[in-house]
Amino acid sequence: MTHSAETRREFWRRIRAGDSVGEASRDVGIHEVMGRRWYRLAGGVPPVSLQSPGPARLSIEERELILAGMVREDSIRAIAAAIGRDPSTVSREIRRNQWGQAYPPRQRPAAGQPRSWRYSPHRAQLADERRRARPKPAKLALNETLRAWVQDRLEQEHSPQQIAVSSRREFPEDPEMWVSHETIYQSLYVQGRGALRRDLHTRLRTGRALRKPQRSSAHRGSRINGMVNVSERPPEVADRAVPGHWEGDLIVGRGSASAIGTLVERASRFVMLLHLPNGHGADAVQAAMVTAMSGLPQRLRQTLTWDQGNEMANHAQIAAATDLDIYFCDPHSPWQRGSNENTNGLLRQYFPKGTDLAIYQPDYLDHVAGKLNTRPRKTLEWKTPAQALDELLSTPTDPPGVALTG
Repeated sequence: MTHSAETRREFWRRIRAGDSVGEASRDVGIHEVMGRRWYRLAGGVPPVSLQSPGPARLSIEERELILAGMVREDSIRAIAAAIGRDPSTVSREIRRNQWGQAYPPRQRPAAGQPRSWRYSPHRAQLADERRRARPKPAKLALNETLRAWVQDRLEQEHSPQQIAVSSRREFPEDPEMWVSHETIYQSLYVQGRGALRRDLHTRLRTGRALRKPQRSSAHRGSRINGMVNVSERPPEVADRAVPGHWEGDLIVGRGSASAIGTLVERASRFVMLLHLPNGHGADAVQAAMVTAMSGLPQRLRQTLTWDQGNEMANHAQIAAATDLDIYFCDPHSPWQRGSNENTNGLLRQYFPKGTDLAIYQPDYLDHVAGKLNTRPRKTLEWKTPAQALDELLSTPTDPPGVALTG
């Protein structure tokens, strides 16, 4: 969806006035994700093309005319035409600065009955001036009670998002005790906003003292040629009743210099690990995948679902060699291969983050896979993945002697 230059200018006017990205996005009618993308790509500074002066902010005289139009029960468009403004500007002004009864009301008062207005031009002007004030003091720096409450929750290792939700549940009638997760992060990370103790960043799950920058689209992996989307995967895969449907990914080591391939069978959660001693490029992954899958009976080689990583650029060759149908998840959608994501988390007990994964030999990878495959799982009614897979394979259609162990 393309947004007009005026919408983008208004977004940046709101940012300069002291609004958060979320507030500015809601006020101009765009999704917060889009607003954050504009803000991130511009580095917090409006593009030169959007810095041309637009209409000035509403004056006190214009706000008094808005109130006069409301008293006359004029439409939003009529009020906007009277002061030479866009109707969306007037609508936004009323919505933002009203309190109590909304305008226009759901039911108009009876004839001759006075109307209770909830918009004050002077109150709106003062609120606007406060929002424009720079530098804008951090909420946690001003409110000692709120700051102490947030620090206590951080000490208990609650996440900023959990704290933000709790603030509204514990203090439903006290907006001064409400705080957003973004405010907490800024107080921990942003220089000049440090109302919270800096050592509290160690209580976050990441433990980072600085925010991790998001990669731009230019640095993300390119689209893989000829890939088939997960939406085209056969419906039987979702049932988890038939064996032979796999999910795969890589867990990477320090500096992304090393990796181990992970494969999980969806019905049984049976795990296989791919040894990648010579890197995790497309050729290395192809060789390891073909070796691992070729040792399985045909019944266990139905489909494979993978992330859109460049390591699967040779997916066509893998499919031809293994007789697998390969499907790719949507970007940033790990839940589409949830069994694999869960397994990767379990594997970090044996392959900690930040270590060199190239040091692990094939026999140790087999040992770790065996540990997981012989561990009872609640999702399997406390069977082990090896037991679940043997049960799935124990039908008359199996070739004699076929059995997989952990």
